[in-house]
Amino acid sequence: MIRILVVEDQALVLGAIASLLELENDFTVVGTAPNGRVALDMMADCRPDLVVSDIEMADMGGIDLALHLQRVAPGTAVVMITTFARPGYLQRALAAGVRGYLLKDTPSRELAQIIRRVMAGEKVIDPQLGDLSQTGDPLNDRDRELLRLAEQGHSNKAIARMLDKAPGTIRNHLSEVLQKLNAVNRIDACRIARQMGWL
Repeated sequence: MIRILVVEDQALVLGAIASLLELENDFTVVGTAPNGRVALDMMADCRPDLVVSDIEMADMGGIDLALHLQRVAPGTAVVMITTFARPGYLQRALAAGVRGYLLKDTPSRELAQIIRRVMAGEKVIDPQLGDLSQTGDPLNDRDRELLRLAEQGHSNKAIARMLDKAPGTIRNHLSEVLQKLNAVNRIDACRIARQMGWL
């Protein structure tokens, strides 16, 4: 019996996925969670073999959840189901040890088979995504941190105070990020990074 924890912030979708999986004779849904943080809190009680998770959720998304699971439950397989065919998301998910990456328009009858393939040791990426995993992410973690703070509307001086850096250092670093993304300004850089799934 494959023990599954389903993580999804939209209640209707969460219920639908859990109900579909429960129809399979070799699956049991041991829990559902509205975000990654709740899912982590449930791990000890649920002890799932596999986590099916959305990517974008408030209070810890699927990629951060997968990273945490690598440390606290390394034997647990993770399958992402998302609406986003973004190269950055796919790359970051694979780097976080995710073994399945599917789009939400995957036919429901295929989901169970994909879960079985993942549990058999395969890595399954939705064929609609083609070779998106080859699209390089130019950003590092420091770049992402700066862009997130800029996206929240913080000035260079405010960011410098938060990170205990000189304002000039922040300005220079943000300029480098704009060049990496071929962006005209901070807003454009944030838009590009979000669109590609790098942020």
